[in-house]
Amino acid sequence: MRVVVITGLSGSGKSIALNLLEDAGLYCIDNLPAALLEDTLLYLEQSGYRDVAVSVDARSEKGLAGLPEQLQRLRNRYDLRVIFLEAKEETLVRRYSETRRRHPLSTGELSLPEAIRAERELLSGLSALGHRMDTSETSANALRAWLREFLGLSNARFTLVFESFGFKHGIPLDADLVFDVRCLPNPHYDPILRPLTGADPAVIAFLQAEPMVMQMLEDIRTYVEKWLPAYIQDNRSYFTVALGCTGGKHRSVYFAEALAGYFGQHQQVLIRHRELSS
Repeated sequence: MRVVVITGLSGSGKSIALNLLEDAGLYCIDNLPAALLEDTLLYLEQSGYRDVAVSVDARSEKGLAGLPEQLQRLRNRYDLRVIFLEAKEETLVRRYSETRRRHPLSTGELSLPEAIRAERELLSGLSALGHRMDTSETSANALRAWLREFLGLSNARFTLVFESFGFKHGIPLDADLVFDVRCLPNPHYDPILRPLTGADPAVIAFLQAEPMVMQMLEDIRTYVEKWLPAYIQDNRSYFTVALGCTGGKHRSVYFAEALAGYFGQHQQVLIRHRELSS
């Protein structure tokens, strides 16, 4: 079983890391009491889990003393990675000030800087147990990208969605890119083709016989193919390309199907025809 243990200072990016791991398909547990780590992992292993991530931090104050010994035993049993995230005091103060959240060690007796120093001292024995990363000058996206590379996480969870729609019913709210194909020849005006959709052979043949259609299809394909890696790098789980015609029945359906067929050869693809399903 692969186990990733996330620890470190509050405000250093542990939640960002855990959310990324959950999106990548790992079973994630936040704020697990340190004393329960071994027993919890044994239970998950016996239950058939193969990829697990656990966050252990200063909120487990009473059990932290035994964590180094636990991790040593766990290394002999699992494919274990330990990541310790930290940041400079001024960075942590700024982040807490921006979010207005309370530090877990803050009490009526400790100011925020004092609580940060107390936590750093409490966790000082853990920083050498795994890979340390200073996130002081690191954006959330940069941290996600680093974690993906460090842990060898793939983009298998990324789904590229092609959605056809009709402009007369409004643009889909979940669209990331919108392409307007209303300027192309419309099968609607052919009485034989009108009852059909862009997935029917007769409509496909009609559209493929039009040079404008094939040129626009190629232009859209080239644009999406060029910029898709950048959107994937932006750590998205879904990316929706919306293709719109007047009624959402012929041209947009053909474009969605054609593009999905092309990109589906090397991406996880989902097709939606909004107006056909309504």
